[in-house]
Amino acid sequence: MKTQIDHLVVMAPSLEVGVQWCEATLGITPSAGGEHEKYGTHNRLFKIATPQFPLAYFEIIAINPEAVIPKRLQVTRWFDMDDAVLQKTIAQEPRLVHFVSSTDDIKAARHALRTQGIERGQIVHASRKSSKGMLHWQITVREDGERLFNGCLPTLIQWGKPEAAEPLRLHPRNSLPRSGVTLQSLTLHHPSSAKLQTALEAVGLTGVEVVNGPANLVATLQTPKGLVQLQSRGA
Repeated sequence: MKTQIDHLVVMAPSLEVGVQWCEATLGITPSAGGEHEKYGTHNRLFKIATPQFPLAYFEIIAINPEAVIPKRLQVTRWFDMDDAVLQKTIAQEPRLVHFVSSTDDIKAARHALRTQGIERGQIVHASRKSSKGMLHWQITVREDGERLFNGCLPTLIQWGKPEAAEPLRLHPRNSLPRSGVTLQSLTLHHPSSAKLQTALEAVGLTGVEVVNGPANLVATLQTPKGLVQLQSRGA
């Protein structure tokens, strides 16, 4: 299977705060995103692709205060967004909390993690409108919403409908203009680095460095403000 970095996830207490943080930290204003009705969240996006990371984009995500989800349909939000400790941390400042990897066979990738004793979660089908048409994807989401490995083990995503002949024809990166920000590297620090490295190899993810130590995602970005490092610092 082929797996690569799809997008970085920065969680903010609100989209307004997330946009302000982005402008102050990275020197750009993020593009419009969309709403995720199932989870009551919404986002802003921008492209950070390079030849090394051709699909990469950046997501600023927040709980949508205007979302109304009937109680019978309520589920735990993805990316640990309902976690009280993480919410308290994010309230101080938006922070890099996770990343998502795109795969061409999400069922096989999920099974590969299960052989390592890792339950990445059920495969959920989702969609939203974009300027280029309807985006469809499948994504792994645990019932408890956990990211796993302090956010260092990526959520898995597969773009397009399962039967699509050109699954990446409609991908967020295709509707995003060049932002002036590019991803230079992503390094994962974790005390269980050997297990994490084995898990990444199992799903075929390369181009990401794994280091033993306290939990931390470190993304290095070239921006209008120069080289910027974003860190999760164990969030």
